[in-house]
Amino acid sequence: MNRGVEGALQRYRVAANVVGVLLVVLVLVGVPLKYAHVLVPALWPVGTRPQQLGEAITEYLGTAHGWLYMVFLVLAILLSRRARWDLGFTLVTMLCGTVPLLSLWAERRATRRVREELATPVGSSAYVGRG
Repeated sequence: MNRGVEGALQRYRVAANVVGVLLVVLVLVGVPLKYAHVLVPALWPVGTRPQQLGEAITEYLGTAHGWLYMVFLVLAILLSRRARWDLGFTLVTMLCGTVPLLSLWAERRATRRVREELATPVGSSAYVGRG
Protein backbone atom coordinates (compact mmCIF):
# COMPACT_ATOMS: atom_id res chain seq x y z
CA MET A 1 0.00 0.00 0.00
CA ASN A 2 1.22 3.48 -0.67
CA ARG A 3 0.34 7.13 -0.76
CA GLY A 4 -1.82 6.50 -3.84
CA VAL A 5 -4.17 4.44 -1.69
CA GLU A 6 -4.25 7.15 0.98
CA GLY A 7 -5.16 9.81 -1.60
CA ALA A 8 -7.83 7.58 -3.15
CA LEU A 9 -9.22 6.92 0.32
CA GLN A 10 -9.46 10.63 1.14
CA ARG A 11 -11.25 11.41 -2.13
CA TYR A 12 -13.61 8.48 -1.59
CA ARG A 13 -14.36 9.55 2.01
CA VAL A 14 -15.27 13.10 0.97
CA ALA A 15 -17.55 11.85 -1.80
CA ALA A 16 -19.14 9.19 0.41
CA ASN A 17 -19.94 11.66 3.18
CA VAL A 18 -21.30 14.31 0.82
CA VAL A 19 -23.46 11.77 -1.03
CA GLY A 20 -24.60 10.23 2.26
CA VAL A 21 -25.64 13.54 3.82
CA LEU A 22 -27.40 14.68 0.63
CA LEU A 23 -29.30 11.40 0.48
CA VAL A 24 -30.39 11.67 4.11
CA VAL A 25 -31.68 15.23 3.59
CA LEU A 26 -33.36 14.26 0.33
CA VAL A 27 -35.14 11.18 1.67
CA LEU A 28 -35.87 12.26 5.25
CA VAL A 29 -36.70 15.94 4.61
CA GLY A 30 -37.41 16.70 0.96
CA VAL A 31 -39.55 13.73 0.00
CA PRO A 32 -41.78 13.84 3.12
CA LEU A 33 -42.37 17.59 2.68
CA LYS A 34 -43.10 17.19 -1.01
CA TYR A 35 -45.62 14.36 -0.52
CA ALA A 36 -47.13 15.15 2.89
CA HIS A 37 -50.23 16.51 1.13
CA VAL A 38 -51.05 12.96 0.00
CA LEU A 39 -51.23 11.70 3.59
CA VAL A 40 -52.75 14.75 5.30
CA PRO A 41 -54.32 16.97 2.62
CA ALA A 42 -56.14 19.24 5.10
CA LEU A 43 -52.97 20.01 7.05
CA TRP A 44 -50.48 20.11 4.16
CA PRO A 45 -52.32 21.23 1.00
CA VAL A 46 -50.49 21.50 -2.30
CA GLY A 47 -48.78 24.86 -2.72
CA THR A 48 -47.98 25.54 0.95
CA ARG A 49 -44.48 26.70 1.84
CA PRO A 50 -43.40 23.33 3.27
CA GLN A 51 -44.69 21.52 0.19
CA GLN A 52 -42.88 23.97 -2.12
CA LEU A 53 -39.72 23.56 -0.06
CA GLY A 54 -40.02 19.79 -0.48
CA GLU A 55 -40.43 20.28 -4.23
CA ALA A 56 -37.27 22.41 -4.37
CA ILE A 57 -35.25 20.02 -2.21
CA THR A 58 -36.21 16.98 -4.26
CA GLU A 59 -35.61 18.76 -7.56
CA TYR A 60 -32.26 20.39 -6.84
CA LEU A 61 -30.83 18.06 -4.22
CA GLY A 62 -32.07 15.05 -6.15
CA THR A 63 -30.23 16.18 -9.25
CA ALA A 64 -27.08 17.02 -7.30
CA HIS A 65 -27.19 13.68 -5.52
CA GLY A 66 -27.55 11.83 -8.82
CA TRP A 67 -24.49 13.46 -10.35
CA LEU A 68 -22.43 13.20 -7.17
CA TYR A 69 -23.38 9.53 -6.79
CA MET A 70 -21.78 8.91 -10.19
CA VAL A 71 -18.60 10.62 -8.95
CA PHE A 72 -18.82 8.50 -5.77
CA LEU A 73 -19.04 5.31 -7.85
CA VAL A 74 -15.96 6.23 -9.88
CA LEU A 75 -13.99 7.10 -6.73
CA ALA A 76 -15.10 3.86 -5.04
CA ILE A 77 -13.93 1.85 -8.05
CA LEU A 78 -10.58 3.67 -8.14
CA LEU A 79 -10.08 3.06 -4.42
CA SER A 80 -11.07 -0.59 -4.72
CA ARG A 81 -8.49 -1.11 -7.47
CA ARG A 82 -5.70 0.60 -5.55
CA ALA A 83 -6.57 -1.15 -2.28
CA ARG A 84 -7.12 -4.47 -4.11
CA TRP A 85 -10.56 -5.13 -2.70
CA ASP A 86 -12.42 -8.24 -3.73
CA LEU A 87 -15.50 -7.82 -5.94
CA GLY A 88 -17.98 -8.52 -3.13
CA PHE A 89 -16.58 -5.84 -0.83
CA THR A 90 -16.49 -3.36 -3.71
CA LEU A 91 -20.10 -4.01 -4.76
CA VAL A 92 -21.44 -3.76 -1.20
CA THR A 93 -19.56 -0.49 -0.73
CA MET A 94 -21.02 0.92 -3.94
CA LEU A 95 -24.58 -0.25 -3.27
CA CYS A 96 -24.57 1.19 0.24
CA GLY A 97 -24.41 4.64 -1.37
CA THR A 98 -28.05 4.19 -2.35
CA VAL A 99 -29.39 3.71 1.19
CA PRO A 100 -29.66 6.64 3.62
CA LEU A 101 -27.36 6.29 6.65
CA LEU A 102 -26.04 2.94 5.37
CA SER A 103 -23.72 4.86 3.06
CA LEU A 104 -22.10 6.49 6.09
CA TRP A 105 -21.57 3.07 7.68
CA ALA A 106 -20.03 1.76 4.46
CA GLU A 107 -17.59 4.68 4.39
CA ARG A 108 -16.43 3.81 7.92
CA ARG A 109 -16.14 0.14 6.97
CA ALA A 110 -14.04 0.93 3.90
CA THR A 111 -11.85 3.37 5.81
CA ARG A 112 -11.23 0.82 8.57
CA ARG A 113 -10.28 -1.85 6.04
CA VAL A 114 -7.87 0.39 4.13
CA ARG A 115 -6.22 1.66 7.31
CA GLU A 116 -5.82 -1.88 8.63
CA GLU A 117 -4.20 -2.92 5.36
CA LEU A 118 -1.93 0.13 5.37
CA ALA A 119 -0.74 -0.87 8.84
CA THR A 120 -0.07 -4.47 7.73
CA PRO A 121 3.38 -5.10 6.24
CA VAL A 122 3.25 -6.12 2.57
CA GLY A 123 5.10 -9.43 3.09
CA SER A 124 3.00 -10.65 6.02
CA SER A 125 0.44 -13.44 5.73
CA ALA A 126 -2.32 -11.11 6.99
CA TYR A 127 -1.79 -8.90 3.94
CA VAL A 128 -1.73 -11.80 1.49
CA GLY A 129 -5.02 -13.17 2.88
CA ARG A 130 -6.88 -9.97 2.19
CA GLY A 131 -8.37 -9.51 -1.23
